[in-house]
Amino acid sequence: MSGDTTGATVWLTGLPSAGKTTIARSAAGALRSAGRRAHILDGDELRAHLTADLGFSREDRDANVRRVGYVAELLASHGVTVLVPVIAPYADARAAVRARHEAAGLRYVEVHVATPVEVCAGRDVKGLYARQARGELTGLTGVDDPYEPPAAPDLRIPAHEQSRAESAEALVALLREKGLA
Repeated sequence: MSGDTTGATVWLTGLPSAGKTTIARSAAGALRSAGRRAHILDGDELRAHLTADLGFSREDRDANVRRVGYVAELLASHGVTVLVPVIAPYADARAAVRARHEAAGLRYVEVHVATPVEVCAGRDVKGLYARQARGELTGLTGVDDPYEPPAAPDLRIPAHEQSRAESAEALVALLREKGLA
């Protein structure tokens, strides 16, 4: 374990099936191998446990992002590099999480996993796009509910144009550049 106790939140935003969690897992493995304390706050796991009471209205999605951001902030304040693969479709909610981190003197890195909706629908890891196409699901981010891509993320990863390893390495390289890996 390295002696560095600098924590940070690394928020990976993007459409469903964009590759956020896959990239976060690979990057976390690389960080741990380098002696960093790294933890993943996976959006699906958090929805099942921490925010199960929330639906998918704008207000509930914002509350989800606030809660997840708060947990990430707590972990980061204890020297953990927290990778957060959570859609967070609204720019103002992501900006509010960044502002809380900055106000607390904590590092926040925003990563846009910029996989086009057509590619995400082809991957359809959880079957959401197919359910939406059959009329069984409404409010799918990027299809019939808005997704506001970050205008100026710290890193934009075209995950559909490179391998998982290349995507994770781009993220780890950015964290190294920022003194966080």
